[in-house]
Amino acid sequence: MNIVEKNLSGTAEKEFRNGVSNDDAKKALELLLKWIGENPQREGLKETPKRVLKAYKEWFAGYNQNPVEILSKTFEEIDGYREMISLKDVGFHSFCEHHFAPIIGKVHIGYIPNKKVVGLSKLARLIEMYARRLQVQEKMTAEIGNTLQNHLDCLGVGVVVEAEHHCMCSRGIKKQGSLMKTSHFTGIFLDNSDKKNEFMRSIS
Repeated sequence: MNIVEKNLSGTAEKEFRNGVSNDDAKKALELLLKWIGENPQREGLKETPKRVLKAYKEWFAGYNQNPVEILSKTFEEIDGYREMISLKDVGFHSFCEHHFAPIIGKVHIGYIPNKKVVGLSKLARLIEMYARRLQVQEKMTAEIGNTLQNHLDCLGVGVVVEAEHHCMCSRGIKKQGSLMKTSHFTGIFLDNSDKKNEFMRSIS
């Protein structure tokens, strides 16, 4: 939540985000620039803390979003449709909570509705919401699947995530091109191998 605080004279304003002022956040970024050996006052870096804060507001916008609101609009006029609905290759970028390094990949979702469906754009928005937080891929995969299951009361949900982790490809072991693949299944996908295989074929 953003809060704007005025001083007693009413002339100065101080913006806060989640209890931290923008000024304090900028000072922290300036300190990091000094720590790596840079001069935060040189021409090319003077506006960098301000730019980073603006980028962070976009990259981590998921903390200010609610999955209930994203999935609140559903459609029940589906004439008893109970076959699979799948959406593949939804691109995303996130950040590893261990190193603040990018995670870049794609998500595939399949679900079997129970009386109601949700617009496809809402599935993409749900992915974006969880991606725009510090993440662990395994957790994000389960979050997407469990949220759909709980809020749509699906007969079953399948989620597969494939991503490259820059904490592995640009530092440490430095293995470029390695993809991590995670999956999460609920309901009928756990009990019916034919439905699970159908989902996996639909995203291949």
